[in-house]
Amino acid sequence: MADTGNAEAAGDEVVVTGYRGPAEVSGPEFPATVRVFGTGNAMAARGGIANTGYIHTLTVQRMPREPAAWPHQVGVIPAPARAFQHRAEAARLRAAVEGGGTAVLSQVLTGMGGVGKTQLAADYARTAWDEKSVDVLFWVTASAQSSVVSGYAQAGVELCRADPDDPDLAAKQFLAWLAPKHGQRPCRWLVVLDDVADPSDLIVHPDDPGNRYSLWPPASPHGRVLLTTRRRDAALFGDGRRRIEVGLFTPAESAEYLTEALKAQGRTEPADQLAALADDLGHLPLALAQAAAYLIDSGETAVTYRNLLADRDTTLTDLAPDSLPDEQATVLAAAWSLSIDRADTLRPAGLARPMLHLAAMLDANGIPQRVLTGETARAHLAAHRTAGGPTSEPVPVSVSDAVRALRALDRLSLIDHQPDTPHQAVRIHQLIQHATRDTHTPHQNDQAARTAADALVAAWPEIERDTDLAQTLRANAAALTGLAEDVLYESDGVHAVLVRVGASLGVTGQVAAAVEYFQRIAGVAHGRLGPDHPHTLAVRGELANWRGEAGDVVGAAATSAEVLEHMERVLGNDHFATLAARCTVARFRGEAGDAAGAAASLAGLLADQVRVLGDEDPYILAVRGELVRWRWRAGDAAGAMDASAELLEHLVRVRGNDDVITLSTRGNIACFRGEAGDAAGAAAAFAELLTDQVRVLGEDHPDTLTTRHNLACFRGEAGDAAGAAAAFAELLTDRVRVLGENHPSTLTTRGNIACFRGEAGDAAGAADAFAELLADRVRVLGEDHPDTMATRRFVARWRGRAGDAAGAAAAYSELVEHMVRVWGPDHPETLTARGNVAYWRREAGDAAGAAAAHAELLPDRVRVLGVDHPSTLKTRHNVAWCQGEAGDAAGAADAFAELLADRVRVMGEDHPDTIATRRCVAYWRGMQLLMNRLLDEQGQ
Repeated sequence: MADTGNAEAAGDEVVVTGYRGPAEVSGPEFPATVRVFGTGNAMAARGGIANTGYIHTLTVQRMPREPAAWPHQVGVIPAPARAFQHRAEAARLRAAVEGGGTAVLSQVLTGMGGVGKTQLAADYARTAWDEKSVDVLFWVTASAQSSVVSGYAQAGVELCRADPDDPDLAAKQFLAWLAPKHGQRPCRWLVVLDDVADPSDLIVHPDDPGNRYSLWPPASPHGRVLLTTRRRDAALFGDGRRRIEVGLFTPAESAEYLTEALKAQGRTEPADQLAALADDLGHLPLALAQAAAYLIDSGETAVTYRNLLADRDTTLTDLAPDSLPDEQATVLAAAWSLSIDRADTLRPAGLARPMLHLAAMLDANGIPQRVLTGETARAHLAAHRTAGGPTSEPVPVSVSDAVRALRALDRLSLIDHQPDTPHQAVRIHQLIQHATRDTHTPHQNDQAARTAADALVAAWPEIERDTDLAQTLRANAAALTGLAEDVLYESDGVHAVLVRVGASLGVTGQVAAAVEYFQRIAGVAHGRLGPDHPHTLAVRGELANWRGEAGDVVGAAATSAEVLEHMERVLGNDHFATLAARCTVARFRGEAGDAAGAAASLAGLLADQVRVLGDEDPYILAVRGELVRWRWRAGDAAGAMDASAELLEHLVRVRGNDDVITLSTRGNIACFRGEAGDAAGAAAAFAELLTDQVRVLGEDHPDTLTTRHNLACFRGEAGDAAGAAAAFAELLTDRVRVLGENHPSTLTTRGNIACFRGEAGDAAGAADAFAELLADRVRVLGEDHPDTMATRRFVARWRGRAGDAAGAAAAYSELVEHMVRVWGPDHPETLTARGNVAYWRREAGDAAGAAAAHAELLPDRVRVLGVDHPSTLKTRHNVAWCQGEAGDAAGAADAFAELLADRVRVMGEDHPDTIATRRCVAYWRGMQLLMNRLLDEQGQ
């Protein structure tokens, strides 16, 4: 070897020039001896090693480097985001430090991906460094165990003279160095572990007791630990570690961020559009940042971006900017993919992903746990389990498995699972939902939508005792419809969940909303399925029903008649739906004023139903109940009482004592009893019924509240006015709590309280209370609702009882105008209001006007109601009385005598009205004799 050149080393380098042999192998090509000369010069500096000449074995021992001086930083703190927002969480972090005293201070920032945990931690660390409140600051991205160990090892090399060739040992040395030492200068340190992906990563060599150690920094009165993570595992908390949940931006923070980010690039957008965009993005900081970058790069407006986001065919990837802002590494669409992967590996493996897909189809603001853990949802989880390999049959999923799948998603901050609030146990960010749907095919999303709809129907209670649950279920159905309406109107018809939503609105008192809802889906069904599809007709039938409940009995009758005509043509006369439609038509015929016609129609329907369905069919029992009701309202009290007793016996035998229809029938019988004059007996019957309804339906069920209402009414009619008033006051409190201030039943209770106020002697106060109630009923129900009409009647009545007879007559006249317009001149209520106009005219001193009004009313009542109807007989009473007051005592006596014969025939000898008529005959006979005597005296 000759002239091998010079060598130069610097720093810690090792440089050799010359020959390093001999080789450890032998052979002709590897000589045993080598002569070396002219090998050049060697130079070493700053601890380097240089050699010139022959080297066979070289042992190098490095000199330990001096520890870095304080203050010292290890790792790179991420740069501040554009338009960084100083949030409440930052204040909580600082407050914890200030209040920490000498205690160990470890804080864990946890939250879903994209909420800005890293930026909050970076701001906290940067502030501590700038304020010189720490001597050593350590930052590492802790998404993998190896990253933490490497970071600790580097800190050990720089601060503890650790050997860089042994990372485990160097990491342990750094952790030991962080522990306080007696007699040594204290070091104020801050260790930031950013984005811990798995709590188990913080234990090194967990299965090797001899080498196992924790990466959690040791306790020190001078040290702080800040950890950020998406995880919520119990292992991360406790032992003095303070948990801080990082949430979304507030609306104000979102608006300020977008405004500042765009302004920095010379862009402006209307404030209302930025606020709407922030709301569409769920105030997620990561989404706002990438949306702002997209707007800047593309030049699009906020309106355009929002339209794209709302388009079901647009994925989140489509809305990603070409270059990510703020050194971000992940587009929004992929922000949660690793978390989903990890959640799916947690026990029970393979269920988290299909559970998340189901939740992605429902309401982000709250999903009842029963929807996601019911039989329908569990079948979906079993069929789409993503772990365990293919099997011939899906492995059944238990309720506890479904709950554990929710817990797995919660541990990764993909959902918020709060089992203590079962109605809204699962909350999920709308963009996580969007991203989840983006990873599935349209067919898979449609399949999940059907499952979600079926799960909602299965979870919907038959009796809606809990109005909060009903509201949450409706909100979830609305969210599902917004995503997959087409799926819910497929060729087989309208999905049951759509009909259930409208019915739920109605039974909880939102009848106007139910009408509006069914109008919309009836239009959709007509367009998608055709006018003759059975489901289109069924929805139109629901529309007719709720129109009637809302007070539009004329419109309800017309719609139900049209539906019946279609059903008879399309389905046939004996189809179940046709028979049901006939019941609806009959009911609204009665509501429109023709009680006798309704009863006759229902009697014919009942015969056909028995022929087609058999006497034991449950639906026949409902028709029997309707027939009883309309017989009663048509004046056939005896027939109604006998039929209701027979019906109750039948219901108890077929459906049992606790069936809701059985309970309802008991209430009807109690009402009949009270209306027949036995108020005390009715009150006792309602008290017994109330006990059973509380047991079966619950205290807050609408039927239970209605029974409390009826009990209070008949207690009052039985003479216990004070007890009735107290009962109504308690009922009002519960109805406001359960149903809300504007629920029709709540308004009814206010009316009852006003009535008893008047009955207690405060007629003027009652009139004022009804006037206030009238304003609220007009606002909530509208001018033409029957309850609004009834309230107008009570305003007029209590004005009269307060002494304002003329005002009462005027109020009744105004009421008649409303009734004629809405119900027509022949409606029974219209006729009754006309009678009241006449009465209060007489009380105001207009006897002639009153007599004329009663005389005009009588032939209309005979024509509409018949000669034997109680109201017709009442009008004959009033005509006779006015005749007597006009001076014709003999004519009045004769008229009352004729009326008495008819009342005995229709009502019986002992009916209160019959007895009153006997007194009137006697009175006017006496008045006739007196007047005759006076005439005789004048003639003498």
